[in-house]
Formats: sequence, C-alpha cells, structure tokens
Amino acid sequence: MNDSLRHCLRHSKTRLYFVMAATVLVAGCSTPTRDVAPSATPRAAAPTESVTDFRVPPLSSLPAEKPRNLKGRYVQTTWANVPGWQSDNLQNYWANFVRNCRGLMRPTGDNLARPARANPRVWHGVCSAAVNPATAPRANDEVAIRRFLQQYLAPWRLETASGQMASGMITGYYEPVIEGSRVREGPYQWPLFAVPNDLLNIDLGALYPDLAGKRVRGKLDGNRVVPYDSRTELNNPNRQPPAIVWINDPVDNFFLQVQGSGRVYLAAGPDAGTTIRLAYANHNGHPYRSIGRWLVNQGEMSLDQASMQNIRAWAKNNPGRIQEMLNANPAVVFFQEEVITDPNEGPKGAYGVPLGAQRSIAVDTTYVPLGTPVYLMTTMPSSNQPLDRMVFAQDTGAAIKGAARGDYYWGSGPEAGAMAGRMKQQGRMWLFWPKSAGAPSAQ
Repeated sequence: MNDSLRHCLRHSKTRLYFVMAATVLVAGCSTPTRDVAPSATPRAAAPTESVTDFRVPPLSSLPAEKPRNLKGRYVQTTWANVPGWQSDNLQNYWANFVRNCRGLMRPTGDNLARPARANPRVWHGVCSAAVNPATAPRANDEVAIRRFLQQYLAPWRLETASGQMASGMITGYYEPVIEGSRVREGPYQWPLFAVPNDLLNIDLGALYPDLAGKRVRGKLDGNRVVPYDSRTELNNPNRQPPAIVWINDPVDNFFLQVQGSGRVYLAAGPDAGTTIRLAYANHNGHPYRSIGRWLVNQGEMSLDQASMQNIRAWAKNNPGRIQEMLNANPAVVFFQEEVITDPNEGPKGAYGVPLGAQRSIAVDTTYVPLGTPVYLMTTMPSSNQPLDRMVFAQDTGAAIKGAARGDYYWGSGPEAGAMAGRMKQQGRMWLFWPKSAGAPSAQ
C-alpha cells in the first residue's frame, strides 16, 4: 500500500502476508474501492468488551516454555524520556489493553513454527491488576490509565546493534468493505474461495528442526506432493473450490485478497442487506506477482501511472483481458466466513485477538514479540504531522522485517483505506514491559 501498492496475504490465525517492493507496487492501492450501503461501513468506535468479561487464569496454567531468541537491543529508560507519550488521546485504549491481556494469558503452545509471543508468565501480575476492580483504572479515565502504566510497566528503547535508536518504515493496512452476492448472478462473477479439500499444509519444522517456521503447500498427485494449482489452473471449473461469495468487480476482488481479510456487503441473493467478514484461512503457496508491474511490462501504462484507479479503469476498458491480467499473479488466497458480532472489532491478527482500529500494528516478532504494548512515534500519512500512539503488537507480515518496521492498522472501510493507502512514514518504537520482569522476552 502507500505511494506504491502494497501486496500481501494476511493470515487470520497465523497471519501471513507478503508485500512487493515499493517500485513494483502500485500507488494508492488502499484508497476506497466503491460506495456500498451504509451498513457495510462500520465506524471505528470503542470495542464493547468489558474488563468484567475476562478472568486471568492461575499462573500454574501458564507453563514455562522454551524461550525464543530476540534480535533487538533493549535499553530500559524512564517515562520522562519517552517523548510525547502523554499526548496520545487514550480513547479506546483500555478496552484494547484488556483484550490484549486475553491473548497474553494463553499458553503459547511451544510451537516454533508460530511467531514469537510475549512470555505469558511475566505478564500475569499486570493482567491480574488490569482486571481487578481495586487496581484497574476506569476505561475513560486517561489520568488513571497513565498512572497504571507507570506503576506496572517500564519503557524500553528499541535500538540497533550499534546502540542507535532503531528507526523503520511504518506502512498502513485496513479492512476493505466491498459488495458481493452468495450466488453467481448478474455482475457478481468474481469468486472468493473457501479452502480446497485437497490442499496440503506441510510443516517442515516438524520434520527438520532447522526448518522451524517453514511450510509448504501442495496437493497429492498419486504418491507425490506437487505444487497446488495456480490462479490460472483454478480458472478451470472442475478445479475450483467452493466459492463463499461472488464479487461484482475484479479489482475489488483482487485487493481484498491483497489485504487478506475484509467485509462483504451482500447486495443481492440470499442474505441480501447483511455484511459478513471473510477472514484469511490459507493460500495456494504460489509467489505473489504484481499486476501493476504486469501492466507496465505490457506497455499499458507507466510505473507512475500504475495506481488502483488506473488499474480499475484499464479493466473497465479491456474486459476481455481482465483474466489475463489477474493470471499474471499466480497466488490465490482462500477464506473462511466469520459472523460480525461487533462491528467495531477488526479481523483477528496473528495474535488471535481482534485488531483495534489505530491501536494495532504488525511487527517483526524477532524484535517485538506479539502481545507487547508499544509506543509508536511516527507521522500522519504524507505529512509531518505527529502520529504518536500507544498500540499493541498483534500482527505479523513477511515484508515487515527489521527493528522498528511496522504496519499500522487503520480500521475498516473507505476512510481507513484512504489513510492506509498513503502511509509510508519513518517511525520509532518503545516497548512497554512489566517492571519486575527484566528485558523483553518471548516464547
């Protein structure tokens, strides 16, 4: 996304996405895709979760598991040396803090194929205090929330190996809202698929420890495992998995796969008038190829013209070549349908809890383990206006690599997409960690 189209696949559970380099991607890919019914564009309001909905489990239920090595250099500092952290408007923050504790208080499972997570045991006391009426602040009391953070947590500077404050690129992502139908009819001709029954997921780390975290996807051909079908091969009706919904615009369809999850307003067919969420479930294992780059290589437009709007215009003017364009990218995302119980909650990130609009980021978990509260210092999209926010590391991405590299979740709908599409800023991070626990650690 950004001034170049960020291409990624997002996991809903192990949250994976891959992103093309900026010179290959297309400007403005995250701008609004179309007008939809008002019910399909929820506002980004405070989560409805209450502290009374959550009970911290006993410490004995959180076994000490194998520690994960972190690459970061962490230097404890004082709250007074965290510039501007008190300037953040803490609306929505506390409910997200409690939701983050839900994730922290789960056993990690000792699975090295998963991204590194904050050590649950060191957070037990903090999360216990966060749900104890005697110690927890009121959700709308900013002074009390800051007092709680200062009492229980310590800030740690994230530095490079040379001892400099780490700085990295901060991009943005969002949850698209597009239009579709449960049946193929009229303009609804572009499918979003469920996971195929014959798709194999092979965890190489289970066979070879040196390959921990590496997976391949394929299918059986007799007694051989071969690559799974490409986008071109899945055009064959005899090879298509079940379609969850059909979309009326191929570019909308494509960019929902780019984001890896999204909401679909059912404008026709069964359940018309309702909105569902499609969450990332898997993918076909093929590498991403940029359709923007394909159009440039075909001589259809220059690189600086390869915006989402121009891709959409090209598709409208070349209906007979749309599938040719899409087939240039062999990667296909498969989805699972989720009921939207709270329209203010985002999709689940790699951490397994719903993302909070402007309170969640994707990180490189070799530096910032999932579940870590982070103070992010960056700027608003395409400007020098400060964007200093207390957020939570709740998502990952194959292109999110390096100290202080982050992807900022803006929320759902067109406005969030417009902000995410322009975001390509520099940023720095401080990790908030329990005072008595020493330096940040992971399992």
